[in-house]
Amino acid sequence: MRLPLVNPDDQASIDIEKVKEMVDVYINRGFTYFDTAYPYHAGKSEEAFREAVVKRYPREAFTVTSKMPVWAINEQADLERIFNEQLERCGVDYFDYYWLHALNHERVEVMERMDGWGFIARKKAEGRIRHIGFSFHDDSALLAQILERHPEAEYVQLQINYLDWDSPAIESKTCYDLCVKHGKPVIVMEPVKGGSLARVPREVEQLFRDYNPDASPASWAIRFCASLPGVMTVLSGMSNMEQLDDNTAFMQDFQPLNQQEQDIIARAKEVIREAIAVPCTTCHYCTDGCPQSIAIPEYFNLYNMMHQFPEQKSNCKLYYDLLGKNHGHASDCIECGQCEAQCPQHISIIDNLKLVAQSFETA
Repeated sequence: MRLPLVNPDDQASIDIEKVKEMVDVYINRGFTYFDTAYPYHAGKSEEAFREAVVKRYPREAFTVTSKMPVWAINEQADLERIFNEQLERCGVDYFDYYWLHALNHERVEVMERMDGWGFIARKKAEGRIRHIGFSFHDDSALLAQILERHPEAEYVQLQINYLDWDSPAIESKTCYDLCVKHGKPVIVMEPVKGGSLARVPREVEQLFRDYNPDASPASWAIRFCASLPGVMTVLSGMSNMEQLDDNTAFMQDFQPLNQQEQDIIARAKEVIREAIAVPCTTCHYCTDGCPQSIAIPEYFNLYNMMHQFPEQKSNCKLYYDLLGKNHGHASDCIECGQCEAQCPQHISIIDNLKLVAQSFETA
């Protein structure tokens, strides 16, 4: 996800030539892990992986992860149909890693009813999957139940970053500790929290620079996650060559955080929490079914930017107006609630859209 786009307003318009350039640098620097999923980039992410990687590199040069879109399963036949479609989209005969996508209370029940766990276990036995697991977006009590009920899960993907580490809503540390207790390797998603930890307040940026002038804010965030024992992989949705250059540079010779760096991050966390108004990670899960076509993540990004840098309010207002030409405005929200049901961050989207409207739509 978050691949470079030809048209910023169209998630399906992946700039495949730029993706190819990024893939070449990534693989040439010794990295092999690629993560995709059925809904990413309006269903075009898996195809982009095929074009940029599979058609251009031998199978042993990479590993690929995809996921079963649990929310799209209405009957057991859907499992087989979608899985086969994903293999075709990706252009591979098997997935190195495959899991049940974004489990929560509702989706756990669906997978139990549809025998989703049995399905991926059978595909593993057939050689179509090498390793099975799940990604998770809910509370620690549910995670504990899943780990007890399904010891066949070989790993868990969790949202972890230094801002959410002790968040009562996300419970990153509690969930991580549960995985460690059960001996499950952890794959980290959202280490930079949708890019928000790459665009930190000036006070935090200065804290980082005073210690290491050459280290980017994103590198601090990713190293925090990679320093945790039991973490197998840290994912980063890289949108351009600059981000890829930065990430691969400090991860080629990875150094865990020392105690002084941990203390700096603790201070940074305090400052950022005071500055971030809406903890959106720009995953776009909320927008797929929005009847008003509201650019929810983009509006929250502008709202956060205005709060962190008040002098930029006029520019943020300008971009808000530009987005409003092709999308619904924040005030167009009809409060249907579908966005909040899909949000992995459990954000009160409806209430926050009202704040966005007050900030950008009033004189």
